[in-house]
Amino acid sequence: MRSTEEAREAVRELREALGRAGITLPSLGLDAVTLAAVPPRPLVELGRCTAATARLLAAALAHA
Repeated sequence: MRSTEEAREAVRELREALGRAGITLPSLGLDAVTLAAVPPRPLVELGRCTAATARLLAAALAHA
């Protein structure tokens, strides 16, 4: 489905952008429950991160 492909591309773009900022979100991906809907309505799952990673994200956003 087109929406699923677009969501996968968005995850890839976000992962690459975060990587350029030195940030890794291990749980980044698509939410499986929303992929199972008919039709699929994929949501991006950012997942959990350490406090240090949260601070890196905050700093990256502050400088954006």
